[in-house]
Amino acid sequence: MDDGSHADHHNNLHRRTTQTLTRAHALTTNDCNTTTTANLVNHSYMEENEGAGDESFDGGSSRMWTTFTDSFQQVQSVLDRNRVLIQQVNDNHRSKIHDNLVKNVSLIQEINGNINKVVSLYSALSVNFSNMCQQQISGKEEAGKSDS
Repeated sequence: MDDGSHADHHNNLHRRTTQTLTRAHALTTNDCNTTTTANLVNHSYMEENEGAGDESFDGGSSRMWTTFTDSFQQVQSVLDRNRVLIQQVNDNHRSKIHDNLVKNVSLIQEINGNINKVVSLYSALSVNFSNMCQQQISGKEEAGKSDS
């Protein structure tokens, strides 16, 4: 690789890494667990692929990162909704007003449904991440075979 194409490759890698970091920062919320998870996923992927060729950042990986970002945002949205619902349940409980206590039944049911949504989203995220890792491994194995 000549100096010009090496510099171009480095600039492309830096630009794509910056885009990935920007997506991670978009996930910053009051829920530190979600933010930490998103940042760890991005950091781990970038460390593993540091210095890798453009094949590590092809359109498929870009789409996958978009899927991850969307999934984390969906999870955060559900968690934010649960935070509001839990606050409402607590307020109703403190009020000790019969009608408010009755409302808590449906609020708690919604919270439970939202927890199931979060579990489902994280499950899908896990499968997607596993598939992406497998594709990366397969791609590196194929590249190794063609280099021989």
